[in-house]
Amino acid sequence: MRTVVLLIISNIFMTFAWYAHLRNLRTRHWLIAVLVSWGIAFFEYLVQVPANRIGYGRFTLAQLKIVQEVITLSIFVPFAVLYMGTPLKLDYLWAGVCLAGAVFFIFR
Repeated sequence: MRTVVLLIISNIFMTFAWYAHLRNLRTRHWLIAVLVSWGIAFFEYLVQVPANRIGYGRFTLAQLKIVQEVITLSIFVPFAVLYMGTPLKLDYLWAGVCLAGAVFFIFR
């Protein structure tokens, strides 16, 4: 469970590092966005690396990756809708269905 909680925290940082600059730093030089994103990503790695080290052995490498992808989509959709203001689309649901299939196959 610690692995999953740490991966959730890591993905929150990752999502902001990758995409928040599109809203917040749109008018700034791209290098500023890179430096801010790297600063945020530093905190992501402080959580993500321990999460994977704790989880590896309890999960296979493939299971760790699929869990991370499910968490990523679970974080990204609310971020995109609530923070970035993009409309909620059925495509997110279908992507979730595909990931549920991936979870089924990787954990069976």
